[in-house]
Amino acid sequence: MKFVKMHGCGNDYIYIDCLTENVKDEAKAAVVLSDRHFGIGGDGLILIKKGTEADFEMVMYNPDGTRAEMCGNAIRCVSRYVYDRGYVKSTDFTVESMGKVKYIKLALENGVVKSVRVDMGAPILKSADVPVKSNNDRVVKEKITVGGRDFEMTCVSMGNPHAVMFIDQNPKDFELEKFGPLFENHEIFPRRTNAEFAYVESRSSVYMRVWERGTGETLACGTGTCATVVAGIINGLLDNEVTVHLLGGDLKISWSGNESDSVIMTGPAEYVFSGETELCE
Repeated sequence: MKFVKMHGCGNDYIYIDCLTENVKDEAKAAVVLSDRHFGIGGDGLILIKKGTEADFEMVMYNPDGTRAEMCGNAIRCVSRYVYDRGYVKSTDFTVESMGKVKYIKLALENGVVKSVRVDMGAPILKSADVPVKSNNDRVVKEKITVGGRDFEMTCVSMGNPHAVMFIDQNPKDFELEKFGPLFENHEIFPRRTNAEFAYVESRSSVYMRVWERGTGETLACGTGTCATVVAGIINGLLDNEVTVHLLGGDLKISWSGNESDSVIMTGPAEYVFSGETELCE
């Protein structure tokens, strides 16, 4: 079975072209292939399929075999892959994931994809729809104590749940390994959550680390980056166009602040290597 390893700002996944390949047990394949010691290694498995509601479908699995709704970094890589393989001729097309359609625009330089712009859709703020258990219709700057430390939390869904905490220190020095799992598995999140810890450098610049649901820390999270900027704008901390500095690189996010408007994410999509595996065939 052929595969391609790609990454967006260091958020690396194994991509299998299901227009030409067949994966029998997708969840098992995700567990086996994602293992960095005994498999190919990655933050999860992405299956590229023909879409029903869009031009293409992205099927995403975490390393623990659970399905995930969306990944901003992965959808940029899928977009570059289908263009490079000639599956689409236009630089504007659509990709769906768990029924949600995203609108893609590629930026080319000498015929090569240099960056991918994704219309990530409007953020979801209603507590029940994130979902997060709360007495409030929305969780904005809500106080929560986790692991003996007090935080102010804002919850946003970008097709998947996020809890965003703004902290007063560089996230590189933050105890993510301690607090990340505690947020992910906190009882107020019925479907668990992704947790972002962000430091605002200026109104247009943020440093962020992320603990991803079902994965652990990754070098970047596209939906988490979008959620962080939305949370920052809602809390009056950020302007409408922001560069988010992640461990694996930078993403540019823009949002008008109007809840019905889409969040726009722009960033790279890079190849690592390709190969063949007999695992999970």
